Amino acid sequence: MNISFVDIIDYVGTFAFATSGIRLASKKNFDLFGALIVGFVTAVGGGTLRDIMLGKNPFWFNQSSYIIITIFALLFFVLFHKYISKIGTTLFLFDTIGIGLFTVVGFHKTIECGFSLWVATLMAMFTGAAGGVIRDILLNEVPLIFRRDIYALACWFGGLVYLIGIKLNVPELITQIACATTVITIRICAVTYHWRMFVLRGHPRPAIAK
Repeated sequence: MNISFVDIIDYVGTFAFATSGIRLASKKNFDLFGALIVGFVTAVGGGTLRDIMLGKNPFWFNQSSYIIITIFALLFFVLFHKYISKIGTTLFLFDTIGIGLFTVVGFHKTIECGFSLWVATLMAMFTGAAGGVIRDILLNEVPLIFRRDIYALACWFGGLVYLIGIKLNVPELITQIACATTVITIRICAVTYHWRMFVLRGHPRPAIAK
């Protein structure tokens, strides 16, 4: 079986995202099975949304590798959770790596299906960001993209870099690396330097005199 560079990115992203879901589930005191489910949904959620929107069966229906990788992520966390938990940025790092790699996968797979570049840019964003949204909802957290954090926007910029690379005929491998690097760099800079989106504020309703 031939494994492409995108497949490797997909598997590494799956492990990273599954670990981020399991790590957050552990903070909520989930049992092993619950943590496994959260990790799996985090890992495949974005790609599932992408495939449904593109009119395809979700990619993991015919591949057991994704649940196997999630199980390995759970075992990894169980064995090394004492060391992982001591690192305060663990969840952030795994989540950031996951969205960067999945942005590449989302764009590539959309192009493979014959869709236009602008659709691929949107699907790259959904693939990168949606898994984290589903994870946060399952764990009763406000999803990052609904806060002021630059999250989905980082994925969109990554997709835009991929699009520009194709337009300029840049070698695909370099384009994919640039795409993932853009997402990860923007996300790290946003957290480090406190970059925030503008907040939409409604006007308070005037008090009614009694």
